[in-house]
Amino acid sequence: PIDVGKVVARVSGPGMGGIVTFIGTVRNRARGRDIRHLEHESYPQMAEREMERIADDAAERWPGTRVAIAHRAGHLEIGEIAVVVAAAAPHRAEAFEACRYAIDTLKETVPIWKKEVATDGEYWVDDRP
Repeated sequence: PIDVGKVVARVSGPGMGGIVTFIGTVRNRARGRDIRHLEHESYPQMAEREMERIADDAAERWPGTRVAIAHRAGHLEIGEIAVVVAAAAPHRAEAFEACRYAIDTLKETVPIWKKEVATDGEYWVDDRP
């Protein structure tokens, strides 16, 4: 399980006036189907490297901003936390922008694959644009 407090602690500091978090949880309905649980698979070394690159890119786009990302792999039940993004900046606007950038970019570039196990079958999801 992801400890949200630990993710936030990675970006916190005395110069950070705004900390924004995105917490993605497993929902019970998706694509018009009732979901039983999810399975996430990843290529861990590549996924971690890509999440670090996203954090570095955010710091470059919004100077003074720090981003931390944690994503689960394996079996996830309804209601469990799948992903946490924390972004901190001296001002809230940059923190919001960096957080949004990080979760959107993660969904596009990080090698993490999601299988939805529904009441009527299971299938791999490709939400990438």
